[in-house]
Amino acid sequence: MSDDYEEHDDDLARLEDEARDATIEEAREEVVQDSEGFSPPSGGDGSEGVEGGANHDIHGPLWRIKARHSNETWYAWIEGEGKLSVGDIVIAPTRYGKDLCLVQGRVASPGRLGADELVKIDRMASQEDLAKAEANAEKERKAFDTCRQKIETRGLPMKLVSAHYLLEEPKILFFFSAESRVDFRELVKDLVSVFKTRIELRQIGVRDEARVVGGCGVCGRILCCHGVSDKLTPVSIKMAKDQNLSLNSMKISGPCGRLLCCLAYEYGFYRDARRELPGEGIRFIHDGILFRVIEVNALAGSVKVAGEDGRVLEMPASRFVHSEGKWRVREEEQV
Repeated sequence: MSDDYEEHDDDLARLEDEARDATIEEAREEVVQDSEGFSPPSGGDGSEGVEGGANHDIHGPLWRIKARHSNETWYAWIEGEGKLSVGDIVIAPTRYGKDLCLVQGRVASPGRLGADELVKIDRMASQEDLAKAEANAEKERKAFDTCRQKIETRGLPMKLVSAHYLLEEPKILFFFSAESRVDFRELVKDLVSVFKTRIELRQIGVRDEARVVGGCGVCGRILCCHGVSDKLTPVSIKMAKDQNLSLNSMKISGPCGRLLCCLAYEYGFYRDARRELPGEGIRFIHDGILFRVIEVNALAGSVKVAGEDGRVLEMPASRFVHSEGKWRVREEEQV
């Protein structure tokens, strides 16, 4: 086997391992430490707005909102006669504390929801809130530079992703990524001495980093996790194989180094379509010649086969029938 093939196999093995572990990594409990030591994430998990997570406690229509900083989304409702429109800015609880959120639209059929998917909108954002957020943006840039300098000074193996000031709490959030757990207690002390406020450092995975930072995908559009949905669906190499996509790791991986989220979008169609089609490698007799399936195009509904006599044929998928555990080809209908 050539070195090129060995390298290609290594890439596939790496991607398969990362896909298998993606759910575990992204669901990993975040590392939180502030000036008082380790603490759990703050309120805003929806329990404030929905008592016991029961849907019947919700009064009024459901809306989809997105946190402006982290790009996380929730279903939300507002009490009273408050009317919302797409693009409105509201104050709502997040898992980091109350913050500015963007109203994305009204939800017609949310289906079954858990308590952690629902939050109660506190109020509409005022001009003072927006002005404070704008002032905080400038402070966040300075805080980011300061924290990065402190990290470099102490030589910590961590990558700073972003800094964020909460709107209604005297607290600064620093998001970072790292290959393993990092002891940053001394870093927290350095930051507290500079900013004189509560400091929280949160470790996030590489896919969450892409969601927070954003960027451009190989398709030329904004990253799905940043602009489409923050609900990260586990993906696998099998999804790429079933869609006849290149298994080159450079082509099916996103900027985060993980398999592309969009591999899951059309996988259901290909999976269902392939159930009615023979798989690659299936052998059958046609015109007295042994043929083998060499390519299946579920989207076009065609199957390419190669015969022992050297012929290569492309047949409509509708001609293939599976009966008695074998595949056979119907005679071509005469027009």
